[in-house]
Amino acid sequence: MKRKSKHDVADLLNSAAIHLLRRAREADEASGLTPARLSALSVVVFGGPLTLGALAQAEGVRPATMTGIVTGLEGDGLVRRKPHGRDARSVLVEATAVGKRLLARARGRRIDAIAERLADLSAAELAVLWQAGQLIEATFALRPWRPLESPSAPRGQDSRTEFNRMTARPRSAWSKAL
Repeated sequence: MKRKSKHDVADLLNSAAIHLLRRAREADEASGLTPARLSALSVVVFGGPLTLGALAQAEGVRPATMTGIVTGLEGDGLVRRKPHGRDARSVLVEATAVGKRLLARARGRRIDAIAERLADLSAAELAVLWQAGQLIEATFALRPWRPLESPSAPRGQDSRTEFNRMTARPRSAWSKAL
């Protein structure tokens, strides 16, 4: 096989990422949240607590837009605002336990959707994708990857089924404000 240029690899990765995320995004509909709310909740769960301004910057939207998104998430009981410890003029947005559980279930559904697409791959092909995933994470990730597992599960144990059972909530319980 002919050696590929950095540009060729970047072009392929860009295309693959778009297709992978489109497939994964199909599972997001089950969360009951808009893509903007689900994305903001993810930033708060993994990067919070943070100010509205920092959240808006992370999501690439205006602060006024983020205020509306956070108000919706807050109305659903998924985030809460709390006083900023060092700046009395500012508030911090943090995820509630309900918000963390909803995001864990949404992430689990995305992972399951991707895993389903990998079902026909050989062990060797899966190993190649694992190595590629590690290289992509090492090159692009802003925070270290953490496998999906319940906080109370023994390390390395896949506990999605139990975690989903324990945290299942009817859709109407948190989507009333949508």
